[in-house]
Formats: sequence, structure tokens, C-alpha cells
Amino acid sequence: MARYRGPVEKIERRFGVSLGLKGERRLAGKSALDKRPYGPGQHGQRRTKISEYGTQLREKQKAKFMYGLSEKQMRSLFAEAKRRTGNTGTNLVMLLEQRLDNVVYRMGFATTRRFARQLVNHGHVMVDGKRVDIPSYRVKPGQKVEIHEKVKKNTQIVRAIELTNQTGLAAWVDIDQDKAFGIFTRLPEREEVVIPVEERLIVELYSK
Repeated sequence: MARYRGPVEKIERRFGVSLGLKGERRLAGKSALDKRPYGPGQHGQRRTKISEYGTQLREKQKAKFMYGLSEKQMRSLFAEAKRRTGNTGTNLVMLLEQRLDNVVYRMGFATTRRFARQLVNHGHVMVDGKRVDIPSYRVKPGQKVEIHEKVKKNTQIVRAIELTNQTGLAAWVDIDQDKAFGIFTRLPEREEVVIPVEERLIVELYSK
């Protein structure tokens, strides 16, 4: 299935948690999830029993929507995580966090990963001085990620940087907000990555 491009707030209501899909609206308490904290549709308020498979699938879907991946991309990352030594679930989270669009988001240059992906797609992001327009590009510790000079004063980027004073920055990035660049200093510890996803269930799903 291709990447989802429909109404994102409906997705958050379906899962009942914020997936970071509506940045500033969520911070202002204006998101649909805040106003209607139940599932979308006429049967949204019904309680349904979810099977074990359904629970596993739900966690995988949350990760896909949160990071903006297609099913093919998700399976590819899982295969890579499984090949690596260590805990497969933790490896999967680290691979997701190393995506360039996610790093741009974590550095506070975009209020959502979707906007960060748009910046990358349009060639507005540079890695170690070279333009990179591939959102799935894997950023390595020590690499410099910078917003291109032509768009540093873009109102959405400036606003996103202002909002980081409210949301805080990830501990594994070092930012110069005035010059709109940052260093991906290290891979985060798993407990530092606060996301509403239980990767263990994703591993169980894909291991069947």
C-alpha cells in the first residue's frame, strides 16, 4: 500500500494518541483529538475488543503513520533491524530515528515530520554541505544537517524554531538555531525516544 495522504487527524482519533501529525494545532490544544477523543465515524464511540493480531497490527500502523512510511519501507527497515546485532525492536526504532526527515523534525526545523519530508523532497536540506533530497537518507552520528540558505527565513521554519522553546529539543542533536543547522551527535538511547509505539509487538507481527 502507498503512503497515506488523507486526513491525518482522523488517524490520531482512530488510535486515540497523538502521533505528532499536527504540530502547532496540537500544541495549542486545537487538534481534533483534543476536541473529540474517540474514534472517527458514527460508531467511533463504541468499545470493541481487539485480538492479539489486531493489537500487533495497530502498533505497526502507528509507527508507519508517525514516520510517514509505506508498507514496503516498513518491511525493509524491519529486515535491516533483524540483520543487525542486538534487540530487533530497538534497532528498528534507531533506524526510524536516523531518517533524514525525522532528524530535521527532531532538530526543530519543522513542526511535523510531513513538513520535514517536504523540505527534504524540495532540496532545502543539506547534509555535510551537500544537498540531499531523499527523506529516507540515513544520517550518521557526527553529520551536520542544515537548512539551505535560501529558505532559512521561511515563516514556517522560523515558527518551528520558535516552538522548540516550548517543546524542547532531542538530547541527541546539537542545534544552532540562528544559523539553522545542527549536528546529529549520537544515536539515542531507546528510553530517550518517547513515542506511543510498542516496537516489541511490531517484531512479533513481522516474525510470524
